[in-house]
Amino acid sequence: QLQLVESGGGLVQPGGSLRLSCEAPTFALHYYAVGWFRQAPGKERERISCISSVGDSVDYASSVKGRFTISRDNAKSTVYLQMNGLWPEDTAVYYCAADRLPCAYGFQGDIWGQGTQVTVSS
Repeated sequence: QLQLVESGGGLVQPGGSLRLSCEAPTFALHYYAVGWFRQAPGKERERISCISSVGDSVDYASSVKGRFTISRDNAKSTVYLQMNGLWPEDTAVYYCAADRLPCAYGFQGDIWGQGTQVTVSS
């Protein structure tokens, strides 16, 4: 069964940082582009970042650009999302998804993780 496992969420104070991980324990993640998405209560799911299968191309939503950094370690079948300068509006459930299609051309997410909660509050 193809699955992704997110970890690293939690409660953080405004201005703080977290690093999320997205691991593929059951398949070869290096064949896939990987995106990070988030969904806050009452809001639509938002794609916030995506990285190509080999890590040579990344993109970010304007809402996180300059604060979040996506990276991957294909030897560990893991993609990371370093989140700095977190604010209450970043509070959401964060999901990762993998797709064989590139980030900029048809990426939808064939395989999804279960999500990890990020709460930014004082």
